[in-house]
Amino acid sequence: MPLLIVALGVLLLLIFIMKFKLNTFVSLVIVSFIVALALGMPMGEVVESIENGLGGTLGHIGLIFGMGAMLGRLIADSGGANRIAITLIDKFGEKRIQWAVLFASFIVGIALFLEVAIVLLVPIIFSIAKELKISIVKLGLPMVTAALATHAFLPPHPGPTAVASEYGANIGLVLIYGIIVAIPTVIIAGILYPKLAQKIVPTAFTREGSESFGVQKTFKLEETPGFGISLFTALFPVILMALGAIVDMIQPALGISDNLFMNVIRFIGNSSTAMTLSLLLAIYTMGIRRNIPVKKLMDSCSSAINALGMLLLIIGGGGALKQVLIDGGVGDYVADIFAGSMMSPVFFAWMIAAILRICLGSGTVATLTTAGLVIPSLAGIPDVNLELVTLATGAGSAIASHVNDAGFWMVKESLGMSLKEAFGTYTVLSTIVAVSGLVCTLLLDIII
Repeated sequence: MPLLIVALGVLLLLIFIMKFKLNTFVSLVIVSFIVALALGMPMGEVVESIENGLGGTLGHIGLIFGMGAMLGRLIADSGGANRIAITLIDKFGEKRIQWAVLFASFIVGIALFLEVAIVLLVPIIFSIAKELKISIVKLGLPMVTAALATHAFLPPHPGPTAVASEYGANIGLVLIYGIIVAIPTVIIAGILYPKLAQKIVPTAFTREGSESFGVQKTFKLEETPGFGISLFTALFPVILMALGAIVDMIQPALGISDNLFMNVIRFIGNSSTAMTLSLLLAIYTMGIRRNIPVKKLMDSCSSAINALGMLLLIIGGGGALKQVLIDGGVGDYVADIFAGSMMSPVFFAWMIAAILRICLGSGTVATLTTAGLVIPSLAGIPDVNLELVTLATGAGSAIASHVNDAGFWMVKESLGMSLKEAFGTYTVLSTIVAVSGLVCTLLLDIII
C-alpha cells in the first residue's frame, strides 16, 4: 500500500506539472500534503514534517548554492569562461575540436549550473561550427555531455550537493570520486557515442543550430581575464574541497593527530568555506584586479541569486516530499522489502533515482525523493560508502532525459534538432551517462 501511494503521488505530480502547468514547487508541496495524509500521518504532524524537510534540505546547502551561483556568474560575466573555452579550442586544434569542446565544457561546467553552462557555451560553439563549416550538433553533444556529467556528479551542483547532505556523505570525497567517475563517462557519451549517433540519426548532424542562441553576450578576447587566472578561479573550490578530502583520507591512515595545520586545511576544505573563499577570489581576479567597479560585480551576484530563487524552492519542495516519505514510513517499508537482499545499496539508489527521473523529469527532485526511500535501508548495512551511494543517485538522476525535462527542450532548441533527432541524440546520451556512471561507481565500490 505505501508504494502504491507513492506511485499515485508521482502520477499526481506529473499531472499537476504537465497537464495543469502548475509551478513545480507548488506541485511538490501539494503532493507532499496529499501523500502525508494518504500514508496516515497524524494531521498535527504533517505540516511539521513538510517544514522540517524543506528547512533541513536548504539549511546546509543554501550557502553553497548561493556562493556557487555568484562564483559562476562572475566568471561568465567577466568573460573568464569564454577565455577558457576559446583558449582550449585553439590549443587542441581543428582535428581534435570535439575533445577541445568536451574539455572546456567540463571545466566551465564545474563552476556553472547546467542551464547556465549551455546558454554560455552554445554561442561559442555556434561561431566555431560556422567557421569550420561543421554541424553544431557535432560540437553540441560533447558540450552537453560535459555539462550533464558535472551536473549529475560534482558539487556544488544542486543534486549531488543536496543528496550528499541528506546521506551525510563527505562533499569533498564526493567531488574527488565524482571526477574519477565523470572522466570515462564523458569520453564514452561525449566522444564515442556521437560517432554512432551520426549513423543512427544522420539528419541531426546537418543542423546549423538556432540563431537566437548564437547572439548572446560576446567578448573581445583581449578584454577578458587571462587563461591561467580564469582556470584557477574556476577550479579553486575544487582544489580546496579536494585538499580537505585528502586530509580526511590520509590522516587516519598515517596516524597523524589533530594539530593547527590539519584543522586549518579541514576548515578551508569544508564546502561552505571553500565556496566563500572562492567567491572572494573571483571578486578580486574577475573584477577588482581588472578595475571593474564593485557595484557592477555585485549586480552580477544579485542577478545570479535572483535566478537561483525558484531552483532553491524546488529543491526545498523535493526535500519536503522526501521527509514525508521518511516520516510516513515509506522508507522503512522499502527497507523491510529489501532486508536480507543481496542488492548493492549503490545499485538500489541508482535504480530508484532512475525510475523517479523518468517519471518526474527533474533530476534534482528525483535525487531528493530517492534519499527519502534509500536512507532507512542504509541503516542496517555495515561499511556502506555514502559517497558512492551519492554518486549512484546522481547517475540515476541523469537517465533518459525526455519531454518532461526542461533541459531536454533547451538542448533540442539550442541545437536546432527535431523531436526524433533529440531522442536519438540527447535522450540516448543522457542514458549512457547514467549507465556508465553506475558502472564506474560500482567499480569504485569494489576497489575502495
